Amino acid sequence: MPPRKDAEPRAWQRMLSGRRLDLLNPSPLDVEITDIAHGLARVARWNGQTRGPHAFSVAQHCVIVERLVCELEPSLDQQWRLAALLHDAPEYVIGDMISPFKAALGLDYKAFEARLMAAIHLRFALPAVLPESVKKLIKRADTISAYAEATELAGFDLAEAARYFGRPQGKGGLALRKVLPLEAVAPDDAAALYLERFEMLHR
Repeated sequence: MPPRKDAEPRAWQRMLSGRRLDLLNPSPLDVEITDIAHGLARVARWNGQTRGPHAFSVAQHCVIVERLVCELEPSLDQQWRLAALLHDAPEYVIGDMISPFKAALGLDYKAFEARLMAAIHLRFALPAVLPESVKKLIKRADTISAYAEATELAGFDLAEAARYFGRPQGKGGLALRKVLPLEAVAPDDAAALYLERFEMLHR
């Protein structure tokens, strides 16, 4: 039976856990880490334009970013390492949009993403908004990961990757070498890696 024409448009996503997440007004109570891991492991970075038999998933990217923040700041508090692992968590329902498309969508998209991120943070006992120093550290690790992914998997040459992401120098360069080489894994393996890191950090 087709939906009534006057019915409200559906704005929620049903998860495999059984949760029903309202995308316009997300509740921390409807956020489950198994849903996040499952979803992120099936979202491809670089719109799937990467080498290898498997897409390089957002889940795998997030694990690498968490490793990088540890290399950049070895004494970093565990809660901020968890924040690094979760830094792209909203993409488990909204997908991984490339940066040019995010810019085209404008502020409404950013506000939508921020509401979802706040709910995720609160679900796992993190502040809704991270301290600026932590955000900058995660962004630095995210950019180093992007440079590595671009050159190892996405077909960028070194000069092109340096132009768009900056060539990691100093401590960033040392951190980069710790995560290379990159190799995409199957979705179930990526989800397992993500959940393993989460269990170590969320105690």
